[in-house]
Amino acid sequence: MKIWNLIEETLQSRKMHMTLIDPAKQNLDAAGEISKAAEAAGTDAVMVGGSTGITQDNLDGTVDEIKRRSSLPVIYFPSGANAIARNCDAIYFMSMLNSRNVRNLTGEHWRGAPVIRQLGLETISMGYVVIEPGMKVGEVGEADVVLRDDTARAVGYALTAQYFGMAMVYLEAGSGAPSPVPSDMVREVRRSVRIPIVVGGGIARPDDARSLIAAGADIIVTGTLVENGDFERPLKEIVGAVRDSRTAP
Repeated sequence: MKIWNLIEETLQSRKMHMTLIDPAKQNLDAAGEISKAAEAAGTDAVMVGGSTGITQDNLDGTVDEIKRRSSLPVIYFPSGANAIARNCDAIYFMSMLNSRNVRNLTGEHWRGAPVIRQLGLETISMGYVVIEPGMKVGEVGEADVVLRDDTARAVGYALTAQYFGMAMVYLEAGSGAPSPVPSDMVREVRRSVRIPIVVGGGIARPDDARSLIAAGADIIVTGTLVENGDFERPLKEIVGAVRDSRTAP
């Protein structure tokens, strides 16, 4: 089954959680152990990627080790065309809609697209929107970050993603953000678009996940949590909160 079909099918009955593993943040053995623990915790998929330090070697090695240690789908979360995960199950073909640099809108994409076609990888189109504070991804991506109280702008970007025909929209506060994307912002975006909403950055507690799901998020992503060691219990609690939550009408 294609990964997009799996996502669509799963979201018909419940919300999803994905674990983000950055190849530059740990060695291959640790990445494999994280994926094994994440699968045991009930996460639905592993996303692999990071803002800096991604090479073809550490990317391919990480994907291979994750696949060796778990049966989870692996989705490449790209930072550029310099490295493409050759053995991933799918790739988010995403555009940072609020970047000031055209490289992040379409520039890396035209470079990577022929390679993706040659490898025969499944693509999932995504509009990527960086929300304040943005952290490292906002800096590297030269994002004109959406302020936390500028809900109208977030809605506009989300609608742009939908009208461009993108499959999903990702609201990103940035890895290690002190707090997640505001629930009120997610709620207004949910009221405005039909496509699935992914939310990541700063989600460190079950209550964070519950609030975002209740506001209308479809997929919750956690990454920094698993980089800090001793993450099994908090990850399981967050995954449980996602699976047990219901979206508010």
